[in-house]
Amino acid sequence: MNAIELMMSEHKNIIRMLHVVRKYSYKVLKNEEVDINDFYKIIDFIRNYADKHHHMKEENSLFNRLSEKMGGATQSGPIMGMLMEHDLGRMHIKLLEEALEELKEGNDEAKLDVIANAIAYAELLKRHIEKEDTVIYKYAERALSSEEQKAVEEECINVEKTAEESKTQQKYIDLLEELEKKVQ
Repeated sequence: MNAIELMMSEHKNIIRMLHVVRKYSYKVLKNEEVDINDFYKIIDFIRNYADKHHHMKEENSLFNRLSEKMGGATQSGPIMGMLMEHDLGRMHIKLLEEALEELKEGNDEAKLDVIANAIAYAELLKRHIEKEDTVIYKYAERALSSEEQKAVEEECINVEKTAEESKTQQKYIDLLEELEKKVQ
């Protein structure tokens, strides 16, 4: 599996978690019993699998190569848009975590912020992934030379090796499956 195929495979896991986020948000809306700790597990997955593991490969490898290729166009072009969406997603997760803390302190109105930020993140990432899969990654396959693609490949392999040693992928796939079972 090449680097882009790997990142697209990771997108499928992230999308699965976005479905979990939506299901948990609906439970909050319906005032059903929700284990707040599950939201912290979701945040852990997002921060460490989706962001640290997956986005690291995009930002530190693929996007850097594309930026070099595109020159000044990255300051206002599609790569900058992808980076801004990564940052916007991080903001929603930070606000979700703050809302969870307020909810734990007894502020029932914080449920609104839990739902708003969880759904905003899920919708942002769903559209973001679609753009990456159908536009950015396809462009990268056409625009990057075989040497540049090989460099991205090697950088991603190094990230994967480190993650395999710490069992990152398995930990977060197991967590995803655990949460999916709770909302079926």
